[in-house]
Amino acid sequence: MQLHISPSLRHVTVVTGKGLREFIKVKVGSRRFSYQMMFYSLLFFTFLLRFVFVLSTVDTIDGDPSPCSSLACLGKRLKPKLLGRRRVDSGNVPEAMYQVLEQPLSEQELKGRSDIPQTLQDFMSEVKRSKSDAREFAQKLKEMVTLMEQRTRTAKIQEYLYRHVASSSIPKQLHCLALKLANEHSINAAARLQLPEAELVPMLVDNNYFHFVLASDNILAASVVAKSLVKNALRPHKIVLHIITDRKTYFPMQAWFSLHPLSPAIIEVKALHHFDWLSKGKVPVLEAMEKDQRVRSQFRGGSSVIVANNKENPVVVAAKLQALSPKYNSLMNHIRIHLPELFPSLNKVVFLDDDIVIQTDLTPLWDIDMNGKVNGAVETCRGEDKFVMSKKFKSYLNFSNPTIARNFDPEECAWAYGMNVFDLAAWRRTNISSTYYHWLDENLKSDLSLWQLGTLPPGLIAFHGHVQTIDPFWHMLGLGYQETTSYADAESAAVVHFNGRAKPWLDIAFPHLRPLWAKYLDSSDRFIKSCHIRAS
Repeated sequence: MQLHISPSLRHVTVVTGKGLREFIKVKVGSRRFSYQMMFYSLLFFTFLLRFVFVLSTVDTIDGDPSPCSSLACLGKRLKPKLLGRRRVDSGNVPEAMYQVLEQPLSEQELKGRSDIPQTLQDFMSEVKRSKSDAREFAQKLKEMVTLMEQRTRTAKIQEYLYRHVASSSIPKQLHCLALKLANEHSINAAARLQLPEAELVPMLVDNNYFHFVLASDNILAASVVAKSLVKNALRPHKIVLHIITDRKTYFPMQAWFSLHPLSPAIIEVKALHHFDWLSKGKVPVLEAMEKDQRVRSQFRGGSSVIVANNKENPVVVAAKLQALSPKYNSLMNHIRIHLPELFPSLNKVVFLDDDIVIQTDLTPLWDIDMNGKVNGAVETCRGEDKFVMSKKFKSYLNFSNPTIARNFDPEECAWAYGMNVFDLAAWRRTNISSTYYHWLDENLKSDLSLWQLGTLPPGLIAFHGHVQTIDPFWHMLGLGYQETTSYADAESAAVVHFNGRAKPWLDIAFPHLRPLWAKYLDSSDRFIKSCHIRAS
């Protein structure tokens, strides 16, 4: 860059490196001109040109591929610097990209489009070929990511729907087993034995024995629970297992345990209609179930309506599908709240779900000091597995509802059903059962806005203040939905619980965890073989 001053001192010429000229005209009055003014003018322009030279050099060092060839260009580039604004460098995302990415993109805008890249490789090839600017780059990226999100969401929801159907349906093997056992009950006297034998009936109300209660309409699942309980007991002759089932399953269940005795343990099989208390007058659990089923059918609209919702998170969709599971409206699932009435002579029982496997002797549970509490349970808010052991009250109850928010702490630790020690003597001194039904009614009145699924939420409320925490060793959860659980870790627990959709008797069970359950199946049994029930 060169500076030329005319002899008349009226013109200053700037010559750039490319030979182009920019004229800066300086009009000087001939009569009033002084050499002092000329000196200061030269000094000013010299300083200005050196400043311009430094800033333009910085641009070149920064890697700008198009150096300026005119003062106008320099002015545009220097303006942000002179005003204290920084140009966006190569390490920052241009503001234009943020503006494009923040604009909403509807599903209709992408429908039928064939020009959207399907892979990252396609995207990069398209960008390089079209030499896109920042806005075009951001637009193409947004379209590709949005399309992938839509497809991922659809796939996730379909997966949840298929799992819901698989877990809610009765596998043909289980249906086959029930039918064959019902037939056996009708033709084989050995399948109609009284359970237990007459001389063992007094032990059913003897508090010197260890009493376990299992409520189930699943014969195969009940057989595994019973066999694992007795096989791992150090004193099986002191074990009494009370199996409660429904009317339709009673004869097949009786046939199974008549033909597969677990001596010296004592097994009682009883249907709900055999309990005098449950057959007299109005029963709260039956009324609650009828109301609950009626409200759910109106409120939910079925799985097709849930899946058709395009705005909800797939996890929320999965929770709503789970709420439709027959299990959550099964009498077997609600009956535990009436244990004091069902077993009026017993002081303490251990209640078992039918999707568990027992791997050690459980009689030490009777030695736990309950400190006057009713429910001995494992807490589910502390543990190494943050997915399974991170459940608090806010995980189950809707704290946006003022009724819930006023009465409970969202950060309070939750606990688990599945294997619970119940002090029935202490329970009879409380109002736990009436509290349970009060909150069930409140939830129904609010269109299920207090909680959405299961019997655990009202259980958390009803047993609030009546729970004694027990060691997590006694109850390991999540084997029905946490695939990353290792076989070794599960094998070291006293009880493993396949809570979740991936039940061990279903084809969707996790293959590496199913052996924990399947090892208690006898593959050579004629009923198991004839119904093609596989142990692996």
